[in-house]
Amino acid sequence: MVLTDFNAELGEKTTADLGERAVFVRQDVTSEEDWKRVIETTVSTFGHVDALVNNAGILIMEPLESSTVGTLDKLLAVNVRSVYLGMMAVIPELKKNGGGSIVNISSLAGMNGQANAVAYSGSKWAVRGMSKSAALELGQFGIRVNSVHPGAIATPMTEASLGAAADAPFPLAALNRVGRPEDIAPAVAFLISDESSYISGAELVIDGASAVSQSAQFTEMMSNAAR
Repeated sequence: MVLTDFNAELGEKTTADLGERAVFVRQDVTSEEDWKRVIETTVSTFGHVDALVNNAGILIMEPLESSTVGTLDKLLAVNVRSVYLGMMAVIPELKKNGGGSIVNISSLAGMNGQANAVAYSGSKWAVRGMSKSAALELGQFGIRVNSVHPGAIATPMTEASLGAAADAPFPLAALNRVGRPEDIAPAVAFLISDESSYISGAELVIDGASAVSQSAQFTEMMSNAAR
């Protein structure tokens, strides 16, 4: 397994925790040269590439009216360009390998949108769309492409926007809690495994029924207003 991160200290610590089968490469995911180096390191270390998980992402919350083009450019660079470059870089090796799996991490905002996050939502819709198009194009080579759409997950990136601790009640989700990275990892592992060999072009929402819960709340609100 090859892990990458812009934060070398964190990346090396995580790799050390995972043991000798994990290798760390410092990477700027917006750089074509860095992607080339990551793929080369993977092949030289393990002999081939089986799967790619595009997990890099940033969240910037700004109302549309007061947002800036700089915000949009930054979100597109990290959330969209990185996914595009990652897929481009790994395709030749997956073809050599006779197929493989690509999992692109989008967001619930890429399914339903999100207030005060027009640029962020747009970037995550782009990931969803690219994943579907890539699945259509790459299926002939045995390469599967799927997108994963987490809801509110307790990570350093979302700490400020969630306004709730990981173990606090979270009524927006039917399960009444914020998700954890451990809720996402097994689903990603499934999608890169042979057990999901006929799943491609799909979007997997992992949100504790947040979207369903919010829809139900909206329906109830409208019903009460009509009385």
